[in-house]
Amino acid sequence: MADLMKGKRGLIMGVANDRSIAWGIAKALHAEGAELAFSYQGEAFGKRVQPLAESLGSDILVDVDVTNDESLDAAFAVLKERWGKLDFLVHAIAFSDKNELTGRFINTSRENFKTSLVISCYSLIDVARRAVPMMTDGGSIMTLTYQGSNRVTPYYNVMGVAKAALESTVRYLANDLGPEGIRVNAISPGPMKTLAGAAIGGARKTYRFCETNAPLRANATLEAVGGTAVYLASAHGACTTGEIINVDGGVHVLGMPQAENI
Repeated sequence: MADLMKGKRGLIMGVANDRSIAWGIAKALHAEGAELAFSYQGEAFGKRVQPLAESLGSDILVDVDVTNDESLDAAFAVLKERWGKLDFLVHAIAFSDKNELTGRFINTSRENFKTSLVISCYSLIDVARRAVPMMTDGGSIMTLTYQGSNRVTPYYNVMGVAKAALESTVRYLANDLGPEGIRVNAISPGPMKTLAGAAIGGARKTYRFCETNAPLRANATLEAVGGTAVYLASAHGACTTGEIINVDGGVHVLGMPQAENI
């Protein structure tokens, strides 16, 4: 432990189980001394998150529905009462109807388009608006994206559009909040074996493709993503904002598969 985050407090949103990217981030921040609170949505996820939170010494769990203002207000009221201030926020929330992540993008329904954009993108604005008044000494806000935001990726469909909007949101929030000493960034891991990733059609093929073609011949790990999050949340990231940081073994630089795989 290097105590990079000693004395810092933050909210982790989006842990589903112990294979979640958000959980890898939470463990890394905790190992550096951070004090954590966790959000979850609904009783089923609450039962999964509670023992994980307790294993990191956290007793602050808030049930949050990011599509509901009252739910968000209540959650941040709890944080304000318990802590008073907030140093960092991890937003790892996204959703789309998995039935629309197959087939043709042109068949995206209006309802699922709205749902995907509201939960996967607008929720970052919504939680940031509530977190900022608690970041009285500056802070760090980070979210998760994916390269399907700027390159057509099979089976990603409307989520690619949602992530493109999310990345633009990161830049606009970074500009808005910079004068207050608040940094806003996104981490873009490659495909990972998570609950969210498993919902995307062809996930195994995508995972294998990246593993065999990435310059490092490896996919991202929870530890690598967690370490990047520590950098962004700590003083080491003091001058980094508005960035999309790729943690994907380098696969984002490729124009074609490796020669041996063509």
